[in-house]
Amino acid sequence: MLDFIKLFFKTFNMNKTFDSSSTISIISYAKKLKGYTLREKCGKEIENHGYKGKGNFGQLVEKFYFGYEPNSKAEADFVEVGMELKSSPLKTLKNGEIRSKERLVLNIINYSKVYSENFEESSFWKKNAHLLLIFYLHDKEKDILDYLIKLVDDWKYPNQDLLIIKRDWETINQKIKNGKAHEISEGDTFYLGACTKGSTAEKSLRNQPFNEVKAKQRAYSLKQGYVNHIIANIAQEEQATYGKILSQETIFEYLPSIEEIVISKFEPFYGKTSVEIEAHFNLKLNTKAKSYFANLTKAILGIGLNKKIEEFEKADIQVKTIRLKESNLPKEDISFPNFKYKDIIGLDWEESYFKHILEQKFFFVFYQFEGKKLVLKKVKFWNMPYADILEAKQVWDKTVKTIGEGKIIKEVTDKGIRKTYFPKKTENKISHVRPHARDKDDCYDLPTKDKLTNVTEYTKHCFWLNASYVKDEIYLK
Repeated sequence: MLDFIKLFFKTFNMNKTFDSSSTISIISYAKKLKGYTLREKCGKEIENHGYKGKGNFGQLVEKFYFGYEPNSKAEADFVEVGMELKSSPLKTLKNGEIRSKERLVLNIINYSKVYSENFEESSFWKKNAHLLLIFYLHDKEKDILDYLIKLVDDWKYPNQDLLIIKRDWETINQKIKNGKAHEISEGDTFYLGACTKGSTAEKSLRNQPFNEVKAKQRAYSLKQGYVNHIIANIAQEEQATYGKILSQETIFEYLPSIEEIVISKFEPFYGKTSVEIEAHFNLKLNTKAKSYFANLTKAILGIGLNKKIEEFEKADIQVKTIRLKESNLPKEDISFPNFKYKDIIGLDWEESYFKHILEQKFFFVFYQFEGKKLVLKKVKFWNMPYADILEAKQVWDKTVKTIGEGKIIKEVTDKGIRKTYFPKKTENKISHVRPHARDKDDCYDLPTKDKLTNVTEYTKHCFWLNASYVKDEIYLK
């Protein structure tokens, strides 16, 4: 038996083609995966892998390519060089470009320990300071062994990004120290999020140190926008489409936060009309174009009009320009993307696009009508409080129930107007559901035909944020 064991390890070491004590050797070996599938690189042995679950691509890479057993150890995978291996799926857009399919999940947050750590000595930093990233093209029609590996490279955070990530980590940690681990939201932070982690909400509940209320298990994660930034860098894509708020010289560890820097750029224009701001920057814009206010925002931030705001893109920040009446009430409710009836009933709240949006960070730019002129009043970074997200969930729940039971239409008036059971403004202070379509014939298919009318498709709808909520809870606070 002893001879057999010796022979096994001798054979393993002969087949091992990288030096685990050398960063260059590990990265070089990993890059040999690019352009191939796991089936092509790992041979017949991998075909009977037996791994199941969402994260099994990474487990397969670890075991059958790098030759070590998947684990949940606190240190980095390649402990000798302090480098963590992560794999992540890509999706192909309609224009053929590739983007991240999801956020990049890192290590689990241990509520009972992390509050006593500082960033430089934290479990997060020890594990994730240096990442070895393998991006593969997800294809639901293919076996996981046949996913094409598109990009492979290592990643270290640039200094400016690292300062923002450090502040994000400290923001998460402070909530834990305040006994509010159950109120953590991805909208609290910029690049580093704290996403929920667990098969079900009930199973993922964990104790927290400073409150008896249990909190959902969460993991540190790089937001999807930031992952796309990494992908663009690895792929060496043209960066001319992005403009930076922070210059290369901007180091703000002991200076104002990115929020304060952004707000300070807008403050000199408070009280000025949109026309005056346009003139200040010598712009000639089409005031009727949808991009008019977005272009004013870019001009104030020092971003070219044909560019995207890099820091906002990396942080998945939703920019919303709000036009206020003289009463401070927004001229319109805020709409979100349409939902497909067949898709929405198959989703759990935790997986829903509506919850994902509500947990994002927003940047609001408020203009107010003074006669026919629009005057810049204020800007504000904001994310929805935990209690309000729970209240908005009631709108989601009723909407899913309404669709699933086929009880959408309450009545059809003599004039042919269809009234529905969808949640109305009067039922919830935060949100409601109503049409968002070109006309009544712009429809999506229903999973269950409507019981009153027997229709099998219905006009497109979406969730809306109530104008009164924007006034009271965002603008006036």
